[in-house]
Amino acid sequence: MSSTLLNKPYDAFADEGADEDVQAEVTKKVQTQAEHIHIRIQQRNGRKTITTLQGVPKAYDPKKLLKAFKKEFACNGSIVEDDEMGQVIQLQGDQRTKIAEILMEEGIKREVIKVHGF
Repeated sequence: MSSTLLNKPYDAFADEGADEDVQAEVTKKVQTQAEHIHIRIQQRNGRKTITTLQGVPKAYDPKKLLKAFKKEFACNGSIVEDDEMGQVIQLQGDQRTKIAEILMEEGIKREVIKVHGF
C-alpha cells in the first residue's frame, strides 16, 4: 500500500456522492453522443475519400438506407459492424451534404445531424 492511502482517513459517505456525480456526467455525455447522427469523411489514398454515417436511429433500417443512398448518389457502399459505434454505413466519395439533406427530408432535425470533416 502506498503511504498516501495510510495517511488519509477513508470517508465512505463523502466518496459515494462524488462517484455518483461523475457517473451521471459520463452517462449524460454518452447519451448525448448516442442521440446524434455523425457524418464523417475519411481520406483514402490520393484524392479518394470515404463518407461514414453512424448513430442512425433504430427506426431506420441501415440496409434500406444504404440501398437508397447507393441508388441516389450512384456510388458503392457497405455496412461495417463496430464494437463501440454499432453499425456504420460507408459510402464512396464525399457524400456528406447529400446524406444530411436526405436525412432532413426524412424528418430528422438539423440539430441532431453532425457533419464532420475538412
